[in-house]
Amino acid sequence: MIDRIAPTLRPSGRADGTQRWESLLFCHWELPSNALRSVLPSQLQIDMFEGRAFVGVVPFKMRRIKPRWLPQAFAFNFYETNVRTYVVHRGRPGVYFFSLDASSRLAVWAARSGWALPYFYSKMNDIRDGNHATYWSERASSGSSATHSVSYIVGQELGESQPGTLEHFLLERYLLFVERRGAIHVGQVHHQPYLAKRATVLKIQDGLIAATGLPAAGKHPDLVHYCDGVDVEVFGIRPDT
Repeated sequence: MIDRIAPTLRPSGRADGTQRWESLLFCHWELPSNALRSVLPSQLQIDMFEGRAFVGVVPFKMRRIKPRWLPQAFAFNFYETNVRTYVVHRGRPGVYFFSLDASSRLAVWAARSGWALPYFYSKMNDIRDGNHATYWSERASSGSSATHSVSYIVGQELGESQPGTLEHFLLERYLLFVERRGAIHVGQVHHQPYLAKRATVLKIQDGLIAATGLPAAGKHPDLVHYCDGVDVEVFGIRPDT
């Protein structure tokens, strides 16, 4: 039995950094588990909900990012879009990132060197008009032109996801796993539960999923959620032994 509540609890001690995540759009597609298995580190198990495996694309804004030692006046902001799936390691559920695109070269360098995360520099922007938003990203590094654009409308509030539901399975993830020098490392974040909202995608074009080696996503995601934002504490990465 996988304990999905323990990772939501705040670790003891001081966080290594703080940040705020805003305007999060969670787009999820169901994919064959064997497609995911072929591109995951062998040490990780696929985490499935009632036999269903998912890949997600999450565009959002990173705000007020700072390590513990940096004065608040020097905190910085950027856009991010990540491609993720859900995994289990040593009985604990978490996220595995296939790619993370960021509009900050400094963030890309820091995450690649400090966390061994597959960050890429991309040009990004968004336009918002009430509940309607358009967000786009174009990768500008590593000789790739992978792009993502989405136009959507934010709908009614759903509130906190309840344990045992698909929404809780997809949204309430606090551990991340990364392969580093052949071993699995784990990092943790902590924040209040997402106050999720419904969202309707009007138009989406995604090249980020295919850029990971996975099958290209369908024309529209199977599930879409939105959250205005959460304040986040970040705890350092370490070997998951």
